[in-house]
Amino acid sequence: MFEQLKAWALRRYYRFVSARSWKGHSSSIHWGGISIPASGGPIQGRIYNAAGGADQPVIVFFHGGGWVIGDLETHHPFCLELSDKTECTVIAVDYRLAPEHRFPAAADDCLAAVKWIADKIGDFGPSNGKLVIAGDSAGGNLAAATCLALDATLRQQVTGALLIYPAIDDYDAGHTSYVERAKSQPLTTDLMRWFWGTYLGKGGKQTAAAAGAFPLQAQNLDTLPPTLLVTAEFDPLRDEGIALAEKLRAAGVALNYRHFDQGAHGFASSNGPNADHQALLAMITEWPASLTAGG
Repeated sequence: MFEQLKAWALRRYYRFVSARSWKGHSSSIHWGGISIPASGGPIQGRIYNAAGGADQPVIVFFHGGGWVIGDLETHHPFCLELSDKTECTVIAVDYRLAPEHRFPAAADDCLAAVKWIADKIGDFGPSNGKLVIAGDSAGGNLAAATCLALDATLRQQVTGALLIYPAIDDYDAGHTSYVERAKSQPLTTDLMRWFWGTYLGKGGKQTAAAAGAFPLQAQNLDTLPPTLLVTAEFDPLRDEGIALAEKLRAAGVALNYRHFDQGAHGFASSNGPNADHQALLAMITEWPASLTAGG
């Protein structure tokens, strides 16, 4: 009961923080709701249609929030910006949250959503028929896990992965940033540990690695598509993101990587259109063109 009350309070607070940070922001992007059929029940989403996406991939976006507190509303301004700046159609997926639905419910929803979107891609407006799978923080975890779970046929349709300060490894893996960046920024080590515990549930950690909760430990990282990876200095997740960059390079994955040395976790989507957010959007905007050209 306490866990559910804490989740409820943090969800309300996260929505408030996002709304406050983006107050006064507007966009001309057309958007609306969609419903995605899945075995766990319909998955709600939002589709953002940019004006000129005929030569661009469709971006499937999984929001952050520790698998517990984020939703379509907290990341709505970011998705508007992402669609507007890239001129890509963006589909945001509202996967099931913990503690009501623990691992692997969110991962199952994200994989089901990608399969459905890929099959129906012609229904979502102009695109080049390809997908980019994207996410921030816990959503970056889900984006990476989804890419790693794709079968060979669907993998051919996924042209890129966009991973923004992703949570991709066990919090007990010994990453130094869990100590160096434990406090004094929006995401603390204690909060990240609570997110993981809420997501995996009691005893979940013992079986989760084999089932895909920790993408950094996957044995098939070489199957990831061309990847744009972002890390932030003031972030407990900093070092696992850096470790992923090293592994992807070693595996021969086409990698576009940037570390924001003054950025804190959440700068992309939670803190409004700050300078680092704008620099990231400029970087993302240039990236789909390189994918169209062959990576």
